[in-house]
Amino acid sequence: MGMPNISIVFKQLGITAVQRSEKGVLAMILVDAAGALQGGHVLTSAAEIATKLSTLGVDNKETLSRAFTGYIYPPRKIIVYIIDGEETTLETALNYFATQQFDYLVGPPDIDSTDAAAIALWIKSERLNDHMAKAVLPSVAADHEGIVNFATDAIMAGETEYTASEFCSRIAGLIAGTPMTISATYAPLPEVTDCTRLTKADMDDAVDAGKFIIWHDGKQVLTGRAVNSLVTTSQEKGSKFQKIKIVEIMDMIKNDIGTTARQSYIGKYANSYDNKCLLITAIKGYLEGLELGGLLARGASTVAINMAKQEAYLKDQGKDTSTMTEQEIKEADTDSIVFLEASIRILDAIEDITLDFTI
Repeated sequence: MGMPNISIVFKQLGITAVQRSEKGVLAMILVDAAGALQGGHVLTSAAEIATKLSTLGVDNKETLSRAFTGYIYPPRKIIVYIIDGEETTLETALNYFATQQFDYLVGPPDIDSTDAAAIALWIKSERLNDHMAKAVLPSVAADHEGIVNFATDAIMAGETEYTASEFCSRIAGLIAGTPMTISATYAPLPEVTDCTRLTKADMDDAVDAGKFIIWHDGKQVLTGRAVNSLVTTSQEKGSKFQKIKIVEIMDMIKNDIGTTARQSYIGKYANSYDNKCLLITAIKGYLEGLELGGLLARGASTVAINMAKQEAYLKDQGKDTSTMTEQEIKEADTDSIVFLEASIRILDAIEDITLDFTI
């Protein structure tokens, strides 16, 4: 007879997670006077810039081309929203992107500090509402895991110099094109010939301040440590939340489990103990798929009924739990609510090597 349908859906989701993570989705806001282009467009390759957006301004076309450069892979697609800055504004674009699924948002190449701050505030708000969007912004110390603060200026590509704002699309495309099995740390930028030179101490300070930088190692230009802008850690958000790779995996897991539960579980099963166990088994199968894909540590994933919350809920409903066994609490009726807890260990990438020689 095989497994129940919900378990199959979750298992398949876990198995395909690595393939899905190979290429990300970018959202981009561009300001252009070409009236016919106002609104949203979806591009899946750099070649489509000339065919779908042929009348777009030269600078905007170059911004899109830089984004499609990527890293291991190019971005899977770029969702572009074009505004004129007058009748259609930044707010218009953000309202549109509130209904879209994407990994990173990047603003216009000439974005000013006011609009960059507005995007940062919007990202924070969206993430509070379970829209797990992120953004790459120029020199915005947002102190948040959803904002990558790109902070290198004077970027030279041959004879052309770029500001941090102009180069954000390249960095966003690079991050989006990085598989979740590795990090964007020390990714080469072969077209960049020089950038602002920093001392080792300056680079360490920049990373500690939540800045994503690029640097010249004497031979080529590379990205620095792939961190986001979060600097104020807490018990709820520790140092792991400062890593772009870790946050991407957390966001993917939250999106996958939330979306699949809504589509295949919520409203479709009675809230019995057996059906709670079905959901637990299904989520565990999904996490095991991520373990096999190298995103989570093998054997470290657990999913179970959250006994503390379950018992607290029963007490709030006037139930005397003092005479109940643990199994009775597990099997108790909790109306429409399922209280679960899970534990995972996300695998980071190798970024620091210590080697002691004995001679």
